[in-house]
Amino acid sequence: MLSFELNELQESIKDTARSFAKEVIAPGATDRDKNAEFPTEIIKQVGELGFLGMNVPEQWDGSGLDNVSQCIVIEEFAKVDASVSVIVSVQKLVNSVLVKSASDSIKERFLKPMARGEMLGAYCLSEPEVGSDARGIKTMAVDEGDHFIINGSKNWITTGSKAGVFLVFAQTNPDLKHKGITAFVMDAKSEGVTIGLKEDKMGLRSSDTVSLAFNNVKVPKENVVGKVGEGFYLAMQGLAGGRIGIASQALGLAKAAFDLSLKYSAERHSMGVPINQHQAIQIKLAQMSMKISAAELLVQKAAYLDDLGQDVGRESSEAKLFASTIANDIAREAVQIHGGYGYVREYLVERIMRDAKITEIYEGTSEIQHIVIARDVIKNVQ
Repeated sequence: MLSFELNELQESIKDTARSFAKEVIAPGATDRDKNAEFPTEIIKQVGELGFLGMNVPEQWDGSGLDNVSQCIVIEEFAKVDASVSVIVSVQKLVNSVLVKSASDSIKERFLKPMARGEMLGAYCLSEPEVGSDARGIKTMAVDEGDHFIINGSKNWITTGSKAGVFLVFAQTNPDLKHKGITAFVMDAKSEGVTIGLKEDKMGLRSSDTVSLAFNNVKVPKENVVGKVGEGFYLAMQGLAGGRIGIASQALGLAKAAFDLSLKYSAERHSMGVPINQHQAIQIKLAQMSMKISAAELLVQKAAYLDDLGQDVGRESSEAKLFASTIANDIAREAVQIHGGYGYVREYLVERIMRDAKITEIYEGTSEIQHIVIARDVIKNVQ
């Protein structure tokens, strides 16, 4: 039965993540955002704490923890720096596909060092002309007997310049369309891999986002994840779970904006009283609180069902759609409550507003989430 209370282990994980976020991640977050500086040393420490391999079984050097625990960590990190949280979320996404579908050989060579935090992974699905409709992948993988030769390009790759391994989705049989897509693990240092310039983004500025070009990259056949032709299914399955991570990130951003608004509205005076005594501000705060409570339940439900091994396509889409929507609503209202101060870097809500926007775009836009939910709702209607 779904519980609304964390167990003892989950509470301990939350305390550890919250302390680390406040003491280690938060102090330099504003400067990293300003300078678009990757949090290299912080991510190393995150790995040492076991937070980069939480969803990997102990057999493969991971922590073997549940999805709820992972969501807690992502949320706590997002409260102080969404860039750090998305690095953890993407690692979770790559790990999940390898845990479920990769061979023992791949797990030994790639998953183990990722779980130990010694290597980052990048999820290479989107392309210059392929975003929401992953069925249109143009990156080609040609069978050459004992290996494949991969040519093509990928766009919007989080952690792309820092990753040691790429999870690449490529077309192996165009005649079969999406049923011809195959997943591969690729050593990021493979000959023929070119990493593009880091994107100059509105938000998540200390998380690197790059394009990748593959020019006759040789990938051994043993690097196929799952079976040839299963790639599209694996990609969608992975994203279903990954969206729970992005929903957790959005929830953390929303909570941070709310907490800052509560504090500021108690300190800022207008007409002789704190502004939280004005009904207009109280309505905003009440709406924020209500939306956060609802989003939290959706995220918790999706994570709980995923831990049970259920198909969470609809639930993860509902969680991501709602959490990302309210994160943007709350960030916008937080800036409004702060007035002119909300428009400057010093008061942090400005960064939260910029960071929140991407949660409505990546790992499936809000428009796509509506479609996923609607299709599931109507599929059994007679």
